[in-house]
Amino acid sequence: MVQNPYQNALLPAPVGGGYSDPDYWIWCGSVVQGEDGAYHMFASRWPKDLGFGANWLFNCEIVRASSKNPEGPYTFQEVVLGRRGRTFFDGMNVHNPYIRKWNQTYYLYYMGTTFGGPIPGPGDEVDSSRFTEVWNRKRIGLATAPSVFGPWTRCDEPLISPRDCSHWNCTATTNPAVAIQPDGTTYMLYKSRSFANGPLKIGVAKAPRPDGPFERILDDPIFNFEDPNIHLEDPYLWYEDGKFRLLIKDDFKNGGPGISGIWGAGLYAESADCIHWEFAENPVVYSRHVTWSDGRQTDQANCERPYFLLDENNHPTHLFLATGEGPAPYQFSRTWNMVIPLR
Repeated sequence: MVQNPYQNALLPAPVGGGYSDPDYWIWCGSVVQGEDGAYHMFASRWPKDLGFGANWLFNCEIVRASSKNPEGPYTFQEVVLGRRGRTFFDGMNVHNPYIRKWNQTYYLYYMGTTFGGPIPGPGDEVDSSRFTEVWNRKRIGLATAPSVFGPWTRCDEPLISPRDCSHWNCTATTNPAVAIQPDGTTYMLYKSRSFANGPLKIGVAKAPRPDGPFERILDDPIFNFEDPNIHLEDPYLWYEDGKFRLLIKDDFKNGGPGISGIWGAGLYAESADCIHWEFAENPVVYSRHVTWSDGRQTDQANCERPYFLLDENNHPTHLFLATGEGPAPYQFSRTWNMVIPLR
């Protein structure tokens, strides 16, 4: 039976840590230590006056913020990826940044999409048919740079695209999670589904180098559940001490128990080959219940997009989470990327 090494491993979250901006919705957030010794967070943002809603899919850009220490607070530095034209697969919107460094190159994986028609503005409603169309256009992209400060070169083709409709992953490729081996061999988990509002499932691909070419190494999803209400999303993948390790959100639907019984919890699993996975006997690493450094305890509206900062031995030292305040999931007064140190 797999044991969870991160059960009860979270320290109080620093008040005022992480990255926030009163003028923007902040989401995602992945962190790497730069060649300058500082810590650099790559996060998603879109203007606050657009509302949270659908605009992560229509008006998002990826930015870099930095801090002298992992806890932050992180300060905005620059827009790294934005719009570059409707003819590109990622030309109108970018989201889901996931940063890795290998062999003196920084690899920024992300989701990109494009769309026709008007760009939604403040107060504009996006109907469900348009949202679904653009959601299905999501593709995984990559930008590389010799420095955490850039310049960033974007690939003009997706790293991995949907297959035809005889397969489960025919609608989109999104939410990349990547582990790079010392020799450059790269494993990627990604999310897709077979029809609008269908169960979200996770696939796996492999490449000889971090920039590809990626090929699927399993025809099916890595998890298949009899209960259609079990959804898993937001994978974080790493390789440590001879094992692939996974942190992933328990995103169950329609009042089902999911895997943990705690909606929005982060679950721990292990694999020898990145294909066959086993969840820990007690899989929960975190939940939406947070203890803060000033002694307060809160129930966050959401805790999503988990990302571990790893030390030189690929051991997690800090957990980053997209989070928000509000009366219910996705009903936010503000969002930010929080950080939780590990014991």
